[in-house]
Amino acid sequence: MAAVSDRLPAFPWDKLEPYKKTAAAHPDGIVDLSVGTPVDPVPQLVRQALIDAADSPGYPTVWGTKELRDAITGWLRGRLGASAAEHRNVLPVVGSKELVAWLPTQLGLGAGDKVAYPRLAYPTYEVGARLCGAEAVVYDDPTELDPAGVGLLWLNSPSNPTGKVLDKDELVRIVAWAREHGILLFSDECYLELGWEAEPVSVLHDDVCGGSYEGIVAVHSLSKRSNLAGYRAAFVAGDADVLGELLEIRKHGGMMTPAPVQAATVAALGDDLHVAEQRGRYAARRAALRTALEAHGFRVEHSEASLYLWVTRDEPCWDTVAHLADLGILVAPGDFYGEAGARFVRVAFTATDERVEAAVKRLG
Repeated sequence: MAAVSDRLPAFPWDKLEPYKKTAAAHPDGIVDLSVGTPVDPVPQLVRQALIDAADSPGYPTVWGTKELRDAITGWLRGRLGASAAEHRNVLPVVGSKELVAWLPTQLGLGAGDKVAYPRLAYPTYEVGARLCGAEAVVYDDPTELDPAGVGLLWLNSPSNPTGKVLDKDELVRIVAWAREHGILLFSDECYLELGWEAEPVSVLHDDVCGGSYEGIVAVHSLSKRSNLAGYRAAFVAGDADVLGELLEIRKHGGMMTPAPVQAATVAALGDDLHVAEQRGRYAARRAALRTALEAHGFRVEHSEASLYLWVTRDEPCWDTVAHLADLGILVAPGDFYGEAGARFVRVAFTATDERVEAAVKRLG
């Protein structure tokens, strides 16, 4: 047990605990902007679908129901522009973090292989490499990597933590490079429906992949778009051969999305109204926090999409964390996402309107 855990970095959020205590001591309470966890209600139609499917005594299938696969492929075609999507191109997963962490292991990667991901990135990409014993390598531009030994290439657009979006031309170039070198490309697109100053594009869009999913897979989650983080509702889509192999492995491992969650996912993917309503909530919170942070002396970089503002006062990130904690505001230090973030902090706008208003007042 210890041998496996010893491969992993220290859990970064534990380092925030002293600052959380400071922020919590504020007379008006803490404003926690450190984690992008939804706080708004689960849409009623999704809850009703979950209730209606609650009498599910049998085992669900790993591949999901026909209704779920229909819902996913329909969404892929209508929302992502992936006109060739069929059932064999989709696979439900038990939340996207599980998929990210265990994907290199399930792909059979190990010592001598490389897992590549952006220099500033979600920490679980590195965790996935470490769990299987592969080498974790970071990049600024993936096409500048030495392709030798790269068994898995991660893209993340819109980015967590920076909110940066890769445009269509960049995606076309990267997909072509990965295919030229026989490198499997997984694109984490969990924030795709949360573009503010840019319109994110999927690697599965016909204009990016040419209508073929060879060598590419996209990762999607309903946690952010539909407030379903507690449901662990997510899926991957793309190369049928890759997903077929993952399906076989995951069947042996019993990695099944619960049947009521599958039904809830069908309802969520079939409704655009709740997505638009939630975007409206986030847009208002984002605008209020951005204005307040800039007036307080922060500079916002990227942040054209996702649920975060990537900001700096040109000082070490932990100094910024301490300064904001004294105001009762908790944020995530940029070095959680790589050394390149050492002078930035990530500010989530996934707090209630009341807490966002409190943060704005304190920053003023």
